[in-house]
Amino acid sequence: MTAPPWLAEHWVRLQARVQRGALPHALLLCGPAGLGKRDFLRRFVRGLLCERPRDGEGCGECRSCRLFEAGTHPDFVTLGYALRKDGVQRSEIVVDQVRELSARLAMASQFGGWQVAVIDPADAMNAAAANALLKTLEEPSAQTLLVLLADAPWRLPQTIRSRCQRIEFQLPPAEQALAWLASQGVAQAADALAAAGGNPGLAREWAASGALDRRQEVRKDLAALAAGRGEAMAVIRRWLDSEPAQRLWFAAQAVADEARAQAAGQSPPLASQLDADGLQAWYAAANRTRDALSGPLRGDLLLLELLAGWR
Repeated sequence: MTAPPWLAEHWVRLQARVQRGALPHALLLCGPAGLGKRDFLRRFVRGLLCERPRDGEGCGECRSCRLFEAGTHPDFVTLGYALRKDGVQRSEIVVDQVRELSARLAMASQFGGWQVAVIDPADAMNAAAANALLKTLEEPSAQTLLVLLADAPWRLPQTIRSRCQRIEFQLPPAEQALAWLASQGVAQAADALAAAGGNPGLAREWAASGALDRRQEVRKDLAALAAGRGEAMAVIRRWLDSEPAQRLWFAAQAVADEARAQAAGQSPPLASQLDADGLQAWYAAANRTRDALSGPLRGDLLLLELLAGWR
């Protein structure tokens, strides 16, 4: 599969460092989800561990490539969410996991080349785990590469970020994103890209999963509630039943469009009674509610509080 064009510059720069023997001991790959940083990383690591790489690409035929594809390469380890003793998946990466990883990296490579460890998502490390990682970052072993993957790098301590070479994946220009979406056969590419906030990876995923229909439904719900025609509990049940976080993303988008229309003196699409300050406050509340959905509070109560302020 051809890599998206917005990854090309990062690839060239990283390969140049490999050729110069200047690969850092720690990388931080960060940026919005959906831009391909995880596929980028797998492609890079496959080539780094390959016995016969070709322009940085894994050959796909050697023992190293076969083990990597099978997920059994002895010099490649990934660290993510583990299971608790009761079998429930943790919501953070804990200190014991990092200590085990550091102990493994202190051992010699079994193939005599690079050892690569990936922490994903690195921004899920709790404070104790991040502190435990510092020693590994400060005293790296030879030919050991530690890669941190983070959609929200600002959640990482500065002490961690400052010790990693940062590779930041950013949204590509709209023209490039639309051309790529067209090459992927995405219908309504412009609408999908707008829904995804300019993120082409999300746009492709959402276009295939009915997200554009949900986006229109959210706008209709908000317009109906603003006009006094809708029933808040019916809206809440519908939103909770299907992709509530995504619907809140679309709700925030719709309110941002409402604010822009008001500021430009145009007819606002939702016909809200809120003024500019009220729309800004509701926009912020919608984003906070979206984040809170992953917490312990009941989703129906969160949405009820949010919609109570919409008119």
